Amino acid sequence: MKETLFERKEAVLDAALDEFSSKSYEEASLNSILKNSGVSKGSFYYHFKDKKDLFFYMLKSAVEAKWTFIRNRLETQPDVSAGKDIFEQFRYQARIGAEFASKYPRYHRLSRMFSGEKGNAIYLEASAILGIDAEGLLAGMIDAAIRDSTFDPTYSRDFLIKTMSYLFSHFEEIFNKDEDFELDTMLSNLDLFVHFMAHGAAKPATHE
Repeated sequence: MKETLFERKEAVLDAALDEFSSKSYEEASLNSILKNSGVSKGSFYYHFKDKKDLFFYMLKSAVEAKWTFIRNRLETQPDVSAGKDIFEQFRYQARIGAEFASKYPRYHRLSRMFSGEKGNAIYLEASAILGIDAEGLLAGMIDAAIRDSTFDPTYSRDFLIKTMSYLFSHFEEIFNKDEDFELDTMLSNLDLFVHFMAHGAAKPATHE
């Protein structure tokens, strides 16, 4: 009987997740994916155009899995950050992300590998397809925080959007050792990270 990708789809996706979550896009091998999944090239190319098409499919799957996790989390537990400042909102959202990373480590590693592609053409192309725009996503939150006088007025809106977006989106690149991705360690680092963004590194002034 002729092999169909449908019959071996899970094997292909499983092998692709292993490959793309452990290697850069350039280093990832379609031949290795096919060998490890046991799917022929003919069957693969009937459903996917090339390695890039499969890579984008895996990224979309990871994003969808994360959003499903977040929606389920919000349905079962109230949003304790409602009405809080931007830092507490970020902490709450990032804690959900940390829980997702702990439950789905391969998707999390895929996200880390993808973040490492920044500056490469594949990152720009994938971001356009996935609709990833950190500055755009945070602009509304930052505007609301400015209206609430959360930030020091010394900083312009443009400066805040650029710096806050960078900090919010690079947490996992700063804490990137294997032990940093243990859930308890990740949450501890997250609390310190949010405190640093909100209060800075300077010693609090003392008043005599």
